[in-house]
Amino acid sequence: MKISLVTRASAAVLSVAGMVMVAPAAEARSGVDDAKLTSALEEVHRAGMPGVQGAVRAGGQAWRGASGVADLATGRPVRPDMRHRVGSITKTFTAAAIMQQVEKGRVRLDAPISRYLPHVVPGERGEKITVRMLLNHTSGIPDYLLAAFPSLADMSAKSLDDNRFRHFSPAELITMGLALPARKPGSLPGVYSNTNYLILGLLLEKVTGTTARAYITDHVIRRAGLRHTTLPTGPRIKGPHPRMYEAMHGQIDPPRDYSVYDPSWVGVGAALVSTVEDLNRFYGALLDGRIVTRASLAQMQRTVPVSTQVYEDKIDYGLGLHKVTIPGCGTFWGHNGTMWGAGAVSLTRADGARQMSYAINLIRWNALDASGKPQPHPIDEALSAFQQQALCATA
Repeated sequence: MKISLVTRASAAVLSVAGMVMVAPAAEARSGVDDAKLTSALEEVHRAGMPGVQGAVRAGGQAWRGASGVADLATGRPVRPDMRHRVGSITKTFTAAAIMQQVEKGRVRLDAPISRYLPHVVPGERGEKITVRMLLNHTSGIPDYLLAAFPSLADMSAKSLDDNRFRHFSPAELITMGLALPARKPGSLPGVYSNTNYLILGLLLEKVTGTTARAYITDHVIRRAGLRHTTLPTGPRIKGPHPRMYEAMHGQIDPPRDYSVYDPSWVGVGAALVSTVEDLNRFYGALLDGRIVTRASLAQMQRTVPVSTQVYEDKIDYGLGLHKVTIPGCGTFWGHNGTMWGAGAVSLTRADGARQMSYAINLIRWNALDASGKPQPHPIDEALSAFQQQALCATA
């Protein structure tokens, strides 16, 4: 699951699970305005978001804030240091781990995946799909989501509830994805698929001789100096965290808490738990060349057009990185993602001078029209205003 970032014309467009928000272009300046950021975050809560937390860095200044509740039943307030499921932001961590193996000569980006995992992607398909294609979603391999959660095709939460504590193996999910009708490897636009990153997790294990979780923890999370970021293996989040509410476009009413959920259904593609401050620290380290070399980062920033899982949005996607260009503000790199009930976005300007991360605990809040298109909601406008204040406004 994911949140997709795209750019259109002279506006920055942030599409959260299909809900489009337009942030007007503004001149990028250093510094942050604490009062305006706090007010903008509070507006997100007033618009209907149960809880939202954010962190912004600019001009040598740092701001953290939170608004709303972590638990609708008790009214427990959300805090800016709470841990959160951040979904497909995990993909940047996994991609960085693979690039470290490229630097060691254990993996070649343009080698076929069959060279490393002949029994995972067998036959001619494995010979045509390269490691790079898995990283930038041009492999043509479909996502396994509807195969793992078939009730979603009918907008029903039954399979979400049935699988709350089910442990999926990567091999099981990869088999589901490979069994679906595929596109020609290398064709553009690419198609966003969690299956790609589960295969990359197996590749990481093959060339390192340890689990993907252990390697990413030791060589990416710890190298970045992250103190509150983990790849959990069980259904519960350790440490303070909010409850996370899934609305499924009004099909779950009232929204249901899915904060306790076995994350094996996304694994190294989207299972990461982190904080907004840790996310800023990670992307700052990555763009500064402290996680992978500058040459590796340049490879990660070579983008292609990719269609998202959500309403056919197109994004500029590199190797585990999104590129977002906001006229007047600059070019930003990062990622975003959702899990059931949880969403997060993290963007860092190319020069590292400005960063924004936020996390929300309600997802797919928009009602759908007769054609299945999400309808505008006040949350969309409020999130857009916060993003604009965080990334583009003057202090």
